[in-house]
Amino acid sequence: MRNHTLNRTIGSALLFGFIALGFVACSDDFVDINSPNQNSETYFNTEEDYQNALVGAYDMLQSSYLNVMLGEIASANTLAGGESATDVIGIQQIDDMIHTPTNEQLRSIWSWMYAGVNRANYILEFQNNIEFDNKPNVIGQARFLRAYYYFELVKWFGDVPLVVDQRILFGAQFDIDRTPKSEVYAQLEADLIYASENLPFVQEETGRVTKGAALGLLGKIYLYQEKWTEAAQTFDELIQTGPYDLLPDFSVLFENDHENSMESVFEVQYTDLEGAGFGCLQCSEGNVAVGFSGPRNFNGPLFESGFSFNVPTQATYDLFAEQDLRRDIAILNIVAFAEENAGYNSGAGVSYTEGYEHTGFFNRKYIPRQGDANIGDQNLTNPNNYRSIRFADVLLMAAEAHNKNGNDGVARNYLNRVRSRAGLADSSASGTDLEDVIYAERRLELVGEGHQFFDAVRTGRAVQEIDGFVPGKHELFPIPEIEILLTGNRWQQNPNY
Repeated sequence: MRNHTLNRTIGSALLFGFIALGFVACSDDFVDINSPNQNSETYFNTEEDYQNALVGAYDMLQSSYLNVMLGEIASANTLAGGESATDVIGIQQIDDMIHTPTNEQLRSIWSWMYAGVNRANYILEFQNNIEFDNKPNVIGQARFLRAYYYFELVKWFGDVPLVVDQRILFGAQFDIDRTPKSEVYAQLEADLIYASENLPFVQEETGRVTKGAALGLLGKIYLYQEKWTEAAQTFDELIQTGPYDLLPDFSVLFENDHENSMESVFEVQYTDLEGAGFGCLQCSEGNVAVGFSGPRNFNGPLFESGFSFNVPTQATYDLFAEQDLRRDIAILNIVAFAEENAGYNSGAGVSYTEGYEHTGFFNRKYIPRQGDANIGDQNLTNPNNYRSIRFADVLLMAAEAHNKNGNDGVARNYLNRVRSRAGLADSSASGTDLEDVIYAERRLELVGEGHQFFDAVRTGRAVQEIDGFVPGKHELFPIPEIEILLTGNRWQQNPNY
């Protein structure tokens, strides 16, 4: 049975989120001009006030569907796809590595992630108003969420304005500078250490941040900074003390009935219980990326139609060994699927429309599935949760950290747990060869999940893998031009944009 407790709470608190938190539904500015002067005299006088504000801070996680989809499209894993070469031109530009500071999708990522920061900061601004028994848990969740949003910003844009424990109000942009990412990371480490020390491994409400989520994100942030010892220690604590394990059957991992499983360290909750529209994509309670990734005009079993974006390439499909149990669960081979279901609909078979850059492959992990509520625009209200931090990801990050520390035995043990489930023989590699095997395994295990571009960049492989990638430029994406204009041109743009 699917658990949408947090989703339902989010849905009922949307009005609160858009008004009391100072963000109208379609606000997409770095700061919100219409933010009300909320203060401790009018709010945060009960635990319920804090809990409601926390729901609003969670709500912006759902808009991170765009980060996930573009993290694949920017990599060598997939092509933009869509209906034509001009279908969502910003997505096409990112795929071709010709994006500019006026790219609409990059502005959305910047704006929506800062909306999340502001909502978390709103809670922390008034964290000392009252005391209540559950307060460390609430503050721990808020600090995790702030760290999550800031980490996304640093991954995409590098140095970003860092503001903590207060909202970013209109006018502040004239005084706030971009903060070196090393200082941003230091704040995120502090936030996540606090969260890991004050959150339980299991929350009463499914979908809430846990100790495991905090340790997982903390370890990842150490990894991105090449703090191998700290990363290894953090991942070891999570692996050895947390209630997580690999699901034995990879084939069910991304099905709706297996959301929030023992493999899920942190999952973004989505629901199909409310409709949505293209006028405000971040308002959708459903996973928009799922609808974007489905085959066009699909008629057949199991799946629903979509917009044919984010299509895996033949080269990506061919990376998998024939015996790899993950290949046909991660990537839908539409031609083979049609042949297997030739008798569908009394022999009419499976039909679909080939979109732009059609490869014959689709992201099966996040593809529209039959049986959803079909409320509103079905392509925008898919209920598929995003597995943001999976235990398999943790094992592979731990393997990488231990390999970098020279602990190849531990690294191989973690690596081979993932390989064994995939039906592959254990690796006996060591040293830099083991590093290459771990990286290749990450790409296979996590294909379609939005990590590949950033893995390629941080490991120095992007220039060899990604067509059009320019070193010294494309490691980061440009700061949206309008955000620089709002500061009176005080901020410098990222190099070579």
